[in-house]
Amino acid sequence: MPSSYNVRSRARERNSVLSRPEFVSLNQPPRGGGAVGGGGAGGPSESRGGARRPGQIKHQTSQPSEEPADNGTKMPEEDCMQLNPSFKGIAINSLLAIDICLSKRMGACANTSSSWGGCRSMVGMLALTGHGITWIIGTIVCLTRSNTLAGQEVLVNLLLALIVDILTVAGVQRLVKRKGPWEMAPSFLDCIAMDLYSFPAAHASRAAMVSKFLLSHLVLAVPLRILLVLWALLVGVSRVLLGKHHLTDMVCGFALGMLHFSLMETVWLSSSTCQNIISISTLSWSPFF
Repeated sequence: MPSSYNVRSRARERNSVLSRPEFVSLNQPPRGGGAVGGGGAGGPSESRGGARRPGQIKHQTSQPSEEPADNGTKMPEEDCMQLNPSFKGIAINSLLAIDICLSKRMGACANTSSSWGGCRSMVGMLALTGHGITWIIGTIVCLTRSNTLAGQEVLVNLLLALIVDILTVAGVQRLVKRKGPWEMAPSFLDCIAMDLYSFPAAHASRAAMVSKFLLSHLVLAVPLRILLVLWALLVGVSRVLLGKHHLTDMVCGFALGMLHFSLMETVWLSSSTCQNIISISTLSWSPFF
């Protein structure tokens, strides 16, 4: 009878839930009570438990040796991933993702195989009307054919505004170095005008500055004024359709163009200064006579 009882108790202990490794800590005696209960009632139970569960005792003896290893391999704080980023970072990353997604969708003329690939040449011609080289050459030609002092004053200030716009946009693009939504090499004219990166949009800046400049210093009819504003908007959008710029690049380009106009209005050159510049450029300037 005792032997059958021991067999049943061992089978019951083997199938017990407390014998699993994850419940080992529940069966361990207190750290301070091991010496006190060694000779009392706790002694036979501990000896019986040690005879019944040898695998459990082996796991208990190996567990304290693993704890120092875990404490010694604690990762530094700078290597830990930030699970709670700031609201500002989430908002900026979300806006950039939306900007990239919308810009890629609007790049319908980025390649000949795009949805509007057949209109790529026409959109390219529209973008060419806002190129810096085009406006500089056109302004110089008009300046050589102008015979009035007022006209020469406006054209010289416009030429200086174009040069300032090209240099400023090129400098900001060199600092930011943001690439366009589509991977494409800049064209030959873009390399000449130093329009190598995406932010800010040089064509949008130039179109906004020129349109505001002409609206302020030329007497134009209402339909022409509306067409001039519409032209500036279409030039900025054309570069997004060609896959050269993002939407935020175009918006910042318009804002930078208005800033350039305000700057040129502040440092406006007088008619006498413009005549001196024209004389120096044509090698006919004589400061003593």
